[in-house]
Amino acid sequence: MRSLIRTLSLITLMALTACTRHSGEAPNLNAPERVAAGQIIYAQHCAACHGAKLEGQPDWTTRQANGRLPAPPHDDSGHTWHHDSALLFGIVKSGLVPPYAPPHYLSDMPAFGARLSDEDIWNVLAFIRSRWSPEVRARHEALDAAVRQQRADTSSPDISPGRPR
Repeated sequence: MRSLIRTLSLITLMALTACTRHSGEAPNLNAPERVAAGQIIYAQHCAACHGAKLEGQPDWTTRQANGRLPAPPHDDSGHTWHHDSALLFGIVKSGLVPPYAPPHYLSDMPAFGARLSDEDIWNVLAFIRSRWSPEVRARHEALDAAVRQQRADTSSPDISPGRPR
């Protein structure tokens, strides 16, 4: 019985660790092996729309006749780096649907969650990030840090003396 309880406890701990790891908290996106793997995945799944050089589609800020925007660039000229890593992960995994876009938002961005593992998605983001200039990368790292701090501030209750609860 103890063995069964230990086994179930270990399985539960592993599952919770996996859920925590892939809940949107970015792993080390600077790891060279992650970037190399992401380059391959990007070429297979992303380059057709976002460009082999991350340049995006022409006139990506102008809506097409169908109301959708062309695929944006993922280089410094685009807006990808204006979004924190957890948000980017969610968009790639789920597509541009709520909570990542307004209800009824028209987009050609598919959800890759059924085609790519969480590790694959992080690898693609690592590759994209590796192509940014040092200045843009630094701004994105600062954004990620600010978002992590904001989440930490809002997820733990303030129990300071004298504060209303």
